[in-house]
Amino acid sequence: MAEEKSFDGDPSQVLAGLGGSWLWLLGSALATLVPGVLVLVWPDETLHVLAVLIGLYLLVIGGFRFVAAFAREELGERLTGLLLSILYVLAGVLCLRNPLQTISALSLIVGIVWLASGILTLYTAVAAKGLPHRGFVFGVAVLAIVAGVVVLAMPAESARALTRLVGLWLVLLGLAELVLALAWRARLTRSE
Repeated sequence: MAEEKSFDGDPSQVLAGLGGSWLWLLGSALATLVPGVLVLVWPDETLHVLAVLIGLYLLVIGGFRFVAAFAREELGERLTGLLLSILYVLAGVLCLRNPLQTISALSLIVGIVWLASGILTLYTAVAAKGLPHRGFVFGVAVLAIVAGVVVLAMPAESARALTRLVGLWLVLLGLAELVLALAWRARLTRSE
């Protein structure tokens, strides 16, 4: 049986314990998967609904990434996670601030976030020592980079095409994060 850790009320230790939990990874996966399914189920909804869903997704994932950053032991990994969480929150605020912005502006925000997220995740996959499932993390990073480039290359495409692309990407990313959370759970179970 795993030994209970005493955090003595230190917020960074509490956040580190929470961010390193497989349940936290599972929550992050579901926070990505659910908006993706909603976007795919209602592809004909207005840009307003898409912008709100994407904005909420970015804010929630920013919160998840912020907490997860505290589970990183190396300063470089922690800093990368914190920068990524700030990027997600800022992009979410931009999407929610003016939900009726043009499809090009929304595409630009989403494309930049995915591209930067992919690059930072790729850096973590390459630089982090002892990273479990490095190949899988590397693959997720490449998917994020490709999705960001595709969205940035075609920002003026129709709202329906972006909706399907965003929905499909969120579902794929959510499923990838779900697999990662379950793999993390299996690793924690084996180490007990």
